[in-house]
Amino acid sequence: MKKILFILSTFLILSCSTKKSVDLLVKNAVVYTVDKNFDTATAFVVSGGKIVEVGNSEELESKYKPKEIYDAEGKTIVPGLIDAHAHLYGLGLYMQAVDLTGTKSADEVIDRVVEFQKEHQLDYIQGRGWDQNDWEDKEFPTNERLNELFPDTPVALRRVDGHALFVNTKALELAGITKDSKIPGGEIILKNGEPTGVLIDNAMEPVNATIPAPTKEFSTNALLDAEKVALSFGLTTVDDAGLDPEIIDLIDDLQREGKMKLRIYAMVSNTPANLEYYLKKGIYKTDRLDVRSFKVYVDGALGSRGAALRKEYSDRHGHFGIMITPSDSLETLAAMIAKSGFQMNSHAIGDSATISVLRDYKKALEGQNDRRWRVEHAQIISPEGFDYFSHNILPSVQPTHATSDMYWAEDRLGADRMKGAYAYKTLLDKTGIIALGTDFPVEHVSPFYTFYAAVVRKDLKNYPENGFQMKDALSREEALRGMTIWAAYANFEENEKGSIEAGKYADFTVLDKDIMKADENDLPNIKAVATFINGEKVYELK
Repeated sequence: MKKILFILSTFLILSCSTKKSVDLLVKNAVVYTVDKNFDTATAFVVSGGKIVEVGNSEELESKYKPKEIYDAEGKTIVPGLIDAHAHLYGLGLYMQAVDLTGTKSADEVIDRVVEFQKEHQLDYIQGRGWDQNDWEDKEFPTNERLNELFPDTPVALRRVDGHALFVNTKALELAGITKDSKIPGGEIILKNGEPTGVLIDNAMEPVNATIPAPTKEFSTNALLDAEKVALSFGLTTVDDAGLDPEIIDLIDDLQREGKMKLRIYAMVSNTPANLEYYLKKGIYKTDRLDVRSFKVYVDGALGSRGAALRKEYSDRHGHFGIMITPSDSLETLAAMIAKSGFQMNSHAIGDSATISVLRDYKKALEGQNDRRWRVEHAQIISPEGFDYFSHNILPSVQPTHATSDMYWAEDRLGADRMKGAYAYKTLLDKTGIIALGTDFPVEHVSPFYTFYAAVVRKDLKNYPENGFQMKDALSREEALRGMTIWAAYANFEENEKGSIEAGKYADFTVLDKDIMKADENDLPNIKAVATFINGEKVYELK
């Protein structure tokens, strides 16, 4: 007996000593790896911030000696979720201003401003989130009451999509805007020949130029506040669609100091100074920050009738929307960026803007492969436009735009153009890849709303009963790929993230429900139980 015990103890000692030391073992999970075969597993191990091996719990426990164990207790784990188009810094700034989301009238907008100012007493009041399409009176507001309440304090309230401002007369005066001002690529809404205070697209720029620049402390707080929200929804990478160098540098500093964990794919805002700076500097990449693209605004938004259409708006005679970047400038810009290693990511919503982008992309990229230039939104596409999309020209879409716009989009477009609107499945069939995002804070941050809108095509009140234009719904696998590996591909990062595979960053999200099997009504209510970046738990649901 003593001999048997000795042999057993020796065996146990030897077996333990031969186990490989790792930092983390994740076990007892339902793991959707989102690899090529969409395999599942129950466990994986992490060392040095990267995944070492994926398999089953028993096998990996027998092979590895982890410093830490995360027992998922049967919960679902997916690759760290990627938002392919959002505005993290914008969300942070939004969190420091008047929240106007969900307002049901212009009076409610102004009432919120009054309450906010009582507490904050700012020299320049800013807010964001109003949407006249949600009001009983769906017309743009006018600023008479705003002028009465704030005769000496400038007020600038941004529409939910960021493509319109509602301002008082003081803000107009500071910006030098009058009824006679003409601003290319923008519109000053008039009533009885006088400015109403509503400015569309480029007409906002003179006001933006007068808004006091945020301090470094203010910007830091904005970034870190927004990061907390993103991590709480299981996001591990956010593509920030339009940043200036000083904010990109601030993100880099915060990440290097360990104060900011979230990975950022930064699209540089298209200005002459930014273009000159980054084309000279070149692509900049760390393990958490990737700067290799320019964000170009080609037109406005459909909700504010700024999207550039080939034929007039169905609900506004003689109006075609706005080309923020004129066609000749767009062609020149594409040719310039094509000579560099940078990606060009163009906001294009209307069918006129989209076809212009696609044609200029094709011309600029002739003879070049694997440039992955992106059409951000790709919202309304002419029948011939779909054929331009490929692995070289990618769609980057936001499914919740479809379920937000579906109530009034046909009023703007008419039935015929709706056939090429929010056509995610058609786009996927053309490219084999589609990147999904939210465009927050235009839409809610939740990637689970994105998943629900892509798959079920309904709003949160289960409308419409049979889904919105279901021919263009995505499958659950396609939607999850769009939020992970395909989003990573759109960022040139598919070899380092986007799936749970050996050699990739240990970025993963733990969910309270099985996203691939849950009842469709439960999908938008899924919660992130925990969020891991580099194998480090950066968020846990309390």
